Amino acid sequence: MAETLVLIPGLGNTSRLYEEQIGALSPTRRIIVADHMRDDSLEKIAGRLLKTAPERFALAGLSMGGYVAMEVLRHAPERVERLALLDTTARPDTDQAREDRLRQISLAENGRFDEILTALWPRLVSPERQADRDLNAVVTGMMRDVGPEAFVRQQKAIMARPDSRSLLPGIEIPTLILVGDEDVITPPEVAREMAEMIEWASLVVVPGAGHLSTLEQPARVSQALEAWLTRS
Repeated sequence: MAETLVLIPGLGNTSRLYEEQIGALSPTRRIIVADHMRDDSLEKIAGRLLKTAPERFALAGLSMGGYVAMEVLRHAPERVERLALLDTTARPDTDQAREDRLRQISLAENGRFDEILTALWPRLVSPERQADRDLNAVVTGMMRDVGPEAFVRQQKAIMARPDSRSLLPGIEIPTLILVGDEDVITPPEVAREMAEMIEWASLVVVPGAGHLSTLEQPARVSQALEAWLTRS
């Protein structure tokens, strides 16, 4: 049976985040996109994923998806054959990040959900893509599909995440650490920190990409994922 790849989207994202990668990788393997919208804690999201995933699988997550992936490893490391952490961090939130999340939760709960993406957009993509209306439409569409209630649950789960740096040295499976070279939310130095802490890790820095590397440079990310999945 072909290896199963479980993909975990990020905050305010749907499976559309990985549309190009699913198209590129699905001919040779089964792909599942995890449900990260119905629960308000990483533990519950990870538990839901583990209930629906096969006994053994490869696991990849971007941003919030990376936080969930690390939670899966915390609970069931023996089930994960390979790990990919994309545009994410093992660090907990800073005080400023927590304040920003609380502000976004307030906007979402008070009928001002559309204002959140307007504020986030300049930080989500590289400067070269700021004026890309098609990309903005994709990201806006995902946010609206997620909706304010699920967005609030996701933010609460993210804020409560632990510091996962102590988990990293114990990871002994093929691991990909990937980051956009212009990611300002989880920048390359954070990715390098994770890669240096995992003996089996390879680091890929994607040129011309910000935080949403799978959408900004889909072919490069697909190539990196294919190399990771076929690495012995």
